[in-house]
Amino acid sequence: MSDDHDFEPAYGLPERLPAQERMLWQGSPDWKLIARGALHLRALALYFAVLLIWRGANAMSGGGTAYDALLSVLWLAPLALLALGTIALLAWLTARTAVYTITDQRVVMRVGIVLTITFNLPYKSIAAASLHAARDGSGDIALALDGSDRIAYVHLWPHVRPWHVKRTQPMLRGLPDARAVASLLAAALAESAGLPRPATVVAPTAPALPTAPASVDAPRPRDVDIGMAPEAIAA
Repeated sequence: MSDDHDFEPAYGLPERLPAQERMLWQGSPDWKLIARGALHLRALALYFAVLLIWRGANAMSGGGTAYDALLSVLWLAPLALLALGTIALLAWLTARTAVYTITDQRVVMRVGIVLTITFNLPYKSIAAASLHAARDGSGDIALALDGSDRIAYVHLWPHVRPWHVKRTQPMLRGLPDARAVASLLAAALAESAGLPRPATVVAPTAPALPTAPASVDAPRPRDVDIGMAPEAIAA
């Protein structure tokens, strides 16, 4: 089966890894997790459900029959289904075109549905990594960048920590095995910084993304630029 990224020298990467660099993990988001977490499909479905119930109840309270209430609901239902279907399609395309790669030296994010952008994030440019995990082990990993390194929010979305617009944080979104990936990344960051390898990575299941429980922090040089692939865009 043909793929839009058949031209890549290595899957998910702008070039083949150097001989001295090892790939530790590579994967893509789960579209259902993207739909639920990044695009809020469940919340939108609940909104339309309440709206449809309200329209039916309003028609009945105004003296209409059950048939009138049904017509009122059926008029809006196709629009609701179209909106939900569009969000689901966007989530599927987002997951299908995104590839996250973790090596022993960097994190690489190849993202973009129409315009493919590749972000190379060397460990020396990552100040901390924080995990937001659900009970089943799925979740997201946010990467806080060090110093003056910045990437435009619009270039990362939806692979970005919500509401952190001024100091954007790239995010590995919708990972089915987020806890395992976070443990691997924490070990790689610690090894890169010359620190002892962490035994485990633990994060609470609260909605807020934690910093301390699942983070690896280490002193970094002040003047560090994010290494960007040729086709990448940085702000």
